[in-house]
Formats: sequence, structure tokens, C-alpha cells
Amino acid sequence: MTLDTLTPPGAATRLPRRRVLQWAHSLALAGALFSAGSAWAQSSAPIRLLVGYAPGGPVDAAARLFAPALSRELGQSVVVENRPGAGGVLAGDLVAKAPANGQVLFFGASPTMTISPHVLKSMPFDPLRDLQALAPILSYANVLVINKEQPFRSVAELQAFARANPGKVSYGSAGMGGSNHLSGELFARRVGAQMTHVPYKGNAPAMTDVIGGQLTMMFDIIGTGRNYVNTGRVRALAVTSRERNPSLPDVPTLRESGVDFDVGGWYGLYGPPQMPAELVQRLNDATRRALGQEELRAKLVEQGYELWVGAPALLAERAARELALWGTVTQGMKFD
Repeated sequence: MTLDTLTPPGAATRLPRRRVLQWAHSLALAGALFSAGSAWAQSSAPIRLLVGYAPGGPVDAAARLFAPALSRELGQSVVVENRPGAGGVLAGDLVAKAPANGQVLFFGASPTMTISPHVLKSMPFDPLRDLQALAPILSYANVLVINKEQPFRSVAELQAFARANPGKVSYGSAGMGGSNHLSGELFARRVGAQMTHVPYKGNAPAMTDVIGGQLTMMFDIIGTGRNYVNTGRVRALAVTSRERNPSLPDVPTLRESGVDFDVGGWYGLYGPPQMPAELVQRLNDATRRALGQEELRAKLVEQGYELWVGAPALLAERAARELALWGTVTQGMKFD
């Protein structure tokens, strides 16, 4: 059979060659579009949303709020799957090596994408090259808190004391190479002071020692830190974002306090590399709509998050910018 004699199904007579060529081209185009995304949409298997941290933490909690909203927009089940290890890197590596059909996605946290490459001895994937940025999701700031018995009422007073007393200001963190460790290191550099870092195994024990007076200060995510501030257990001096946070409207930013500092964290949706453009767009559109659901928005804002909506390029650009920033901060530091 040749194109000259081919007759489409249902046709009563042989078509001219030109018409047959047009028909064949249309079938080929439809098949290409189907392979790019429609087959994924037809799947009955749930989408696996991998989280690189243990259940119960802030990343896991945010992912479990987001997953049902994304599921409603896609018309397909989205199941959160915890794969903790190496600061989220284990989960990211699994997604980087998954098929590019949208069935395995990554709820990526900024430390995994921008800090881990500088503090781990080896990184199994390139966060900028080996994962496809799909959509920004949330942004959050940290709050600088101090022991309430400290005499400092402003960042300027803390800065003046730290400069005059090298090493006497101590700050806690969730561990070596964590985001609040590096935030403290960057803060010390920006104010021109030598400070003493004390690493802990998690934020909670560090906060306990700030409250108890064993530590001077620490940076904590606003979602948890504000509870200690609002109950009077610690004093907040500043937030790290460019603008004031609605959860702590009376707390100035570090920029307002005279310190060049605009650092926070974020969560973004990622997939394997080489995903079809149609599928990337569909997931981005679904994420935008999910973040527009009023119930989800209210829950996230109540927890101190800021909704971060935009194109895949917005997520990719921020990750690249902060990867470079933390590379500068960590240069020469040891994390063994």
C-alpha cells in the first residue's frame, strides 16, 4: 500500500495524494502531542511527590497541604512520599533519575538545591542541570531572635556589642551547614563582627538554649519562631526578608535596621530532566491554580509562608542566584 492508494478509515473513495499527505501529517502531530503529555494524563497511577525530609517537619507539613490542592487541579491522585537523607539530596537524586513522564516529582526545599552542593563531600546530581524546575510554591523568611534577658533592643545595639566583644555573641543552628548556620555566618560578616557558632541536632534544642540563656541568638523560620516571639519567650529583632512579614508586622527587616541582608528559604516543584514542554506547562498551570485555592492560601499564610507564584524560570533563576551566594559564604569553611 502506498500514499497514493491509502484511504482513511470511513472514507468511501480513494483520496487525492495531497489530501492523504495532509491527513497523515495531522495524525503524526497528534501522536507527538499524545506522547508529550496526554499519556501521562491518562495514567491511573498516583503521582509520587517526594519529600527529602522526615514526616512531621516543616517541609513535610507544607507538602502535605499542597498535595491535595495539586491533585484537585490535575484530576489525579498526588501522594506524598518521604525519602529523608542527606538534607533532601536522596529524594532529589531519585527524581533526577526518574522517567520524565511526570509521575515522580520533587517538593524541593532551598537548602537542598543551594546549600547542600557546597557542604556535602559529594553531590550525586547537579541541582541546576539534573532537575527540571516546574513551579515556585512558597517563600519564607527567618526571624532573628535573642534571649529576652539580653539588653539589646535593636540590631544596631547587638551589632555594636558584637563588634566590641569578639566571640561573646553566640548563635545556635540546626547543625553545621544548615540554612540558619549560614545565615548566622553571613550576618556576622555583614555586621563586621566575630560571633561563635554552636551547632545542634535540630532547631528545637537550639531554641531551648536561646530561651534558657545559654545562647545569645539564632535565626529561626518564622513559621515556628513567631510562636516563641508571641508568647514572650524570646525577643525578635528583625526578619530576614526584603519586606516585613505579615505574621510579625511590628518586627523590622534587617535592611530597615541598616544591614544589607535579604535571605530566606523557599519550596519549589521539580521534575526529572528532559520533561516535554507541554507537561512542564501543565504542571506549572496546575500549581498556580492550586495556590489560588482560598483554603490552602489561608492555611499557608497562617503558618507564616508567602505564596510564591510564577514561571519555571523564576524558580530556576532564584536557585542559581542563591547557589552562587552560599558558595561565596561557604568558601574556606569546613563541615566535617
